[in-house]
Amino acid sequence: MSEKLHLTPEDEFPEDLSKVEDTELQVLDSQIQRQLDYEYVADGEPNPETEFRHFDLDEEFTERDKRD
Repeated sequence: MSEKLHLTPEDEFPEDLSKVEDTELQVLDSQIQRQLDYEYVADGEPNPETEFRHFDLDEEFTERDKRD
């Protein structure tokens, strides 16, 4: 996994989030949130790919909460 603090739309992203460990999923979420923050400040709006990734992460967290 990337050592970066943010994950650009061009960076690799897992196809199946259900196979990602909890800790790595939290890191991905943090990276995507930082990227969203950057895009809002720099561009005035998020990149659609970053938004999709954020949505996918939220869905995965919701699904995991249901399993517990």
